Amino acid sequence: MHDDPAGMIGRRTFLGAASACVALAALRPLPLRAADPAQYDHPWIPSDAFLADLPEWMRAFGVPGLGMAVVEDGEVAWHRAFGIADMANGTAVDADSVFECASLSKPVFAYLALQLVDAGLLQLDRPLVRYCRPDYLAKDDPRLERITVRDVLRHSSGLPNWRGHPDREPLRTIAEPGQGVNYSGEAFYWLQLAAEAVTGESLDQLARSRLFEPAGMHASTYAWNAHVARHSVFGEPAPGTTPTVQTFHRQWSLLQPIAEAQGKPLREWTWEDGVRMLPRARAAAPEGMFTWPGDLLANSAASLRGPVQDYARFIAHVMSRGSRQHWEIAEATRQAMLAPQMPLRAGWLDKGLGWNLESIDENTRWFFHGGANAGRYKTFTVGDPQRRRGLVVMTNGGGGTGVYQRVVRAAIGRDLLAFDL
Repeated sequence: MHDDPAGMIGRRTFLGAASACVALAALRPLPLRAADPAQYDHPWIPSDAFLADLPEWMRAFGVPGLGMAVVEDGEVAWHRAFGIADMANGTAVDADSVFECASLSKPVFAYLALQLVDAGLLQLDRPLVRYCRPDYLAKDDPRLERITVRDVLRHSSGLPNWRGHPDREPLRTIAEPGQGVNYSGEAFYWLQLAAEAVTGESLDQLARSRLFEPAGMHASTYAWNAHVARHSVFGEPAPGTTPTVQTFHRQWSLLQPIAEAQGKPLREWTWEDGVRMLPRARAAAPEGMFTWPGDLLANSAASLRGPVQDYARFIAHVMSRGSRQHWEIAEATRQAMLAPQMPLRAGWLDKGLGWNLESIDENTRWFFHGGANAGRYKTFTVGDPQRRRGLVVMTNGGGGTGVYQRVVRAAIGRDLLAFDL
């Protein structure tokens, strides 16, 4: 159920792909096997023998560079870089390399949304229209009124992943909210605007003050800055595929001079700034690059970028902790985040709040998420919250799925059902 099936989302392929698991929820559950407490109780750092072979797998799948990090006992314990960050100049991937996290953006934003729930600024079961009613919503779709914050976070909003033509196509539901899984970046973007409405902050301002700085994710951003421009990896398409535009790279470089002229950094741009700056952005860019205000802004569903160890620091805060810091979500909220909210395959796979959940045995459930941007960036993370360990893998190659699956299998000692759906 990773975000990698090909050809699912049309124009918005750079924003990650949709889940293919909706119909599986109706399958009859089979009993899980009895738990073996020792079977998976080992560190997730890959062996030296596997790491020695990893460059060969990267070459086979056409993946120039890769970063991975491991969490043990709720702390970042290990990280490693492999390969090339930019094929044009031969720059190596290193500890400072900034990857596109792709749809791994969503669990981070879900955490931010749950922080706002804990603060009383959002309510999980309150309709989104009570917080924000964008003018791009369809006027003749009463189901939009029933979409809640919870629906967004568990992908039961009934909204499509992305509209093909957001400049002229209203956002409308394709299914009844709350009744099943429809993987939707549009829903996350709408919730982003709701968060902006209740806080008065842009997405990146919110993330920096409430998560990135306190969690030590200093090199992460949903937007763009000088450090990111200097250290970003450049993605390569999978062998034999047609290259697509590296949209975020090109968009941000064109918007940066506009932001500087306005005296307002891109990380601070809100929806109103996007509306105001759209004509100027269109005039400075190739036709079709900027079609609606959302193309100018940070995107909660897809535009997070940072070094792999920053993301590992984030998933460490999804684990149980002896004492939680004041900025972290409450323990009850954390447990709700990792509790089944909507079935994908009954008894085996579920949606949590921002996470996918896979049952490993009758007493163990792991969280995971994958991502894909522009056919050039493939990412994956998985965590065992009971044993407080996790793994993050980020690549800058369109063939990265085959590589990260091998990394995960070698590190955790088992396959994931998610890889076959």
